[in-house]
Amino acid sequence: MPQKRKELNIEGSNLWYLVGLITSDGCLSSDGRHINITSKDYEFLRGIKNLVGLGNKIGTKNKRKINEAYYLQFSNRNLYEFLLIIGLTPNKSLTLTNLDIPEEYFVDFLRGLIDGDGSVRRWIHHTNLHEQWSLSIYSGSQIFITWLQSKIEKYLDCRGKIYSALRPQRKNFIYTLKYGKMGAKAILQNCYYQGAFGLDRKIKLAQDCFESHTGWTQSKTVVN
Repeated sequence: MPQKRKELNIEGSNLWYLVGLITSDGCLSSDGRHINITSKDYEFLRGIKNLVGLGNKIGTKNKRKINEAYYLQFSNRNLYEFLLIIGLTPNKSLTLTNLDIPEEYFVDFLRGLIDGDGSVRRWIHHTNLHEQWSLSIYSGSQIFITWLQSKIEKYLDCRGKIYSALRPQRKNFIYTLKYGKMGAKAILQNCYYQGAFGLDRKIKLAQDCFESHTGWTQSKTVVN
């Protein structure tokens, strides 16, 4: 008798947030069923366990080293096959292409990406002393980052720029999709809405960003 497949307790916005997180900070094992999520924040992975309804233990990578991190690995063929259907693959970092993400849940997917491979930065401009912000999202796949740029412009009316840099040790390029303060504010305000699950540190930065007003009047990168 075939083994009954496990159903995970996740759907809607939480499901698509998880998809975004796996796209950035996760990986699919080649065995066709295991999924791994890595983070430097132990409590964040505990939150993921509760979100999905998992009893799995959280492991440690590079213990007691400067690059120590934690990982959550679980097995679920249904979710694994679903991720394949929408466009994810094992060893995806350089081969990621367009994904099939519903427009309704795109901001949840994007929040997962930002929590994983995104950077929200704040600083004070040295001449006008105005508070500055930027949002950057990184990927090793030019096709994926170009697709993401087009979807953010289509759904959120924000124009970003893509930069590339060679990583000599890995002999490949890293691509950065970057938005200035008005674009960052608009994106973060849509993604980190009230009650949305996310990485606490990024939630706090997002709130600080879209509550800041000093020197913000107009932008060529935000269409509306």
